[in-house]
Amino acid sequence: MMHKAGRAWVFGDNVDTDQLAPGIYIKLPIDEISKHCLEAIAPEFAGSVSRGDFVVAGENFGMGSSREQAAEALLDLGISAIIAQSFGGIFYRNALNFGLIPLICADVSKIGDGDQICIDPEAGEIRNLTKDETYACEAMPEHLLQIARAGGLLPYLENRLG
Repeated sequence: MMHKAGRAWVFGDNVDTDQLAPGIYIKLPIDEISKHCLEAIAPEFAGSVSRGDFVVAGENFGMGSSREQAAEALLDLGISAIIAQSFGGIFYRNALNFGLIPLICADVSKIGDGDQICIDPEAGEIRNLTKDETYACEAMPEHLLQIARAGGLLPYLENRLG
């Protein structure tokens, strides 16, 4: 099922968790941390991103420490999914735990900053509306999609055990 279209915010390789949730702010509430999300590489990001937008990145997105605030800050800003060539393993799991969709796509370099895209994680498809192109990505397993659809691991478990 296609998600609604949103703007692609394109970043490079090795975006780490300290860039997503800077350590100096880590003890603050998430709505304060998110104001500093990616400020070291894109100072305008947190103030300009819109609900439903997408983060697009190269290899090893979310590498570094296990701070869950890195995924939580993106979610707080309204990011609907992250599309990358690869993810840091702990970040990938943290993203799902918060209901944020991480998609693995080999063709991310074809997506330009500002392109309007939409995703279909069930089918493993990204549609670039700006360029009228479609890219294959790794389809997410159903059990992980269920966690994301529920809004994260805790709501998923509450629904299942409730």
